[in-house]
Amino acid sequence: MDSGSPLRVEKTTLKAVVKKTYVLDTNVLLHDPNAVTAFNEHHIVIPMTVLEELDHIKDRPDKTVSREARIAIQIIDKVVDAASPREIQEGVSIPGSNLEGALGTLAIYPDQLLSDASDIPYLDATQDQANDNRIINVALRLQAENPGAFVCLITKDINMRIKAKGSGLVHVEDYRRDRVLDDIDLLARGYEHVEGDFWSGISEVDTLREGDCTLHRIPRRSLPGAYPNMFVHDDQDFMAFVKRIDSDYVYLRCDSRDKLMHRRFWGLTPRNLEQAMAMSLLENDSVDMTVMTGPAGSGKTLLALAYGLHAILEQKRFSKLIVARSTPPIAEDIGFLPGTEEEKMAPWLAAFDDNLEILHGTDESCHGSIAYVKERANIQFKSLNFMRGRSFNNAYIIIDEAQGLTQFQLKSVISRVGADSKIVVLGNLAQIDNKYISPLTSGLTYLVEKTKAYPHAGIMHVNGIVRSRLAAFAEENL
Repeated sequence: MDSGSPLRVEKTTLKAVVKKTYVLDTNVLLHDPNAVTAFNEHHIVIPMTVLEELDHIKDRPDKTVSREARIAIQIIDKVVDAASPREIQEGVSIPGSNLEGALGTLAIYPDQLLSDASDIPYLDATQDQANDNRIINVALRLQAENPGAFVCLITKDINMRIKAKGSGLVHVEDYRRDRVLDDIDLLARGYEHVEGDFWSGISEVDTLREGDCTLHRIPRRSLPGAYPNMFVHDDQDFMAFVKRIDSDYVYLRCDSRDKLMHRRFWGLTPRNLEQAMAMSLLENDSVDMTVMTGPAGSGKTLLALAYGLHAILEQKRFSKLIVARSTPPIAEDIGFLPGTEEEKMAPWLAAFDDNLEILHGTDESCHGSIAYVKERANIQFKSLNFMRGRSFNNAYIIIDEAQGLTQFQLKSVISRVGADSKIVVLGNLAQIDNKYISPLTSGLTYLVEKTKAYPHAGIMHVNGIVRSRLAAFAEENL
């Protein structure tokens, strides 16, 4: 979806006005309601079928997707509100879509009229996939009417892209504007491993003292991928922590591997180096948010919970522990379940009870200990759908299963964090169950990349399956 050059207007007809035409599928507008402004000076076509689908979706019980549908409808209405029916079909200028002044246009295509034409091989619009086929047919019609012009269908539905290409549509693309990475393998991991000896590749180094901390200052070119609160280690047992970065230098604090591996929270010790580094970030007073990614069974939830109990019951740093996650669409309105909010959330937060059992499994009365800890630590279970508008002060907050959240959802949750609080965001990008989200467009990916340069945020990819050897086999081979 390159922006291309500004258009030269010769006539008022749709065929002459545009060089590139983008037909948007419904899932694109649900994924990014602002998508109509993402194509610079080009022409956007929204089939009538898309508007009908948005109209049905805006009243769904799923509050997230219904909200996105309403926002998309409102944005479209702002563009076409004052236009005549003829202008709406030919293309209405999109205000403010390009800072350079070349505006794109938005048109609504009356695809219910396509059945009148018989010279183009349309897909059957009366079967199960009728709506998808109608949208593809719009793109086929525009391609046939504008030979040689660039007509492209934009959809996040992989199967729909295959069908469109198989039907003869030359240009079909995924929506990529919201991708913060080209490849998920490039996602920040919170550490960098240097092969061999780290110091052998450093041309210059200065040592300085800041309070009771000794820092080593090296040029940024020696560690170009460095960001604050990142760890660096090599094959010679060297371990360092990126204390801060300025325009010219990286400031490293040397750490001890042994010291990291012997850290203990609520009786829990790390089982690999990634867990040890994650525990160091959790305990760091200057880190207000820790984002932990990694495969299932790597210990993310256990580490976050163990530190929360340690910080509340032993260090007295926080007054409560809040555990939250998004509930599936069927449970958006959890009021249909009996009991308190904690009891309503229990089916989706059972993992925390499992981890509490791990931490207290050797106690004489395991269930008694868990009940006691829940009361003493003031553990509260919340649904993310009911956190908007609240403010959490002096709290330790764990957001679980964040891989299925959108950028907007994560922003709205993190903005709830008040004074003297710490938030831990957990997620596994390999377990996304939201059909509108991929690893490259997940709010978790967005959060990692946008906050890695923030001096009060820490990132750690906790690798290695420690749940069991069977879990390790399943993660790698099944």
